[in-house]
Amino acid sequence: MFLNKKGFEIVGQKGSHVRMKKKNFDEVKVTIIPLHKKLDTGTLLAILRQCEIEKEEFQKEF
Repeated sequence: MFLNKKGFEIVGQKGSHVRMKKKNFDEVKVTIIPLHKKLDTGTLLAILRQCEIEKEEFQKEF
């Protein structure tokens, strides 16, 4: 998974949503990822924003 490569780890799941967390020194980033086959563009962009990942960086992977 892309976010695993960026240092995020799964810390919980409720239904079809996974909570991922990344610790970076004194900063902690948490995001919720829906486990659906397709994500709306807005949902994907919001996840990338929360994780502080540029859209172009994501596009390079896929």
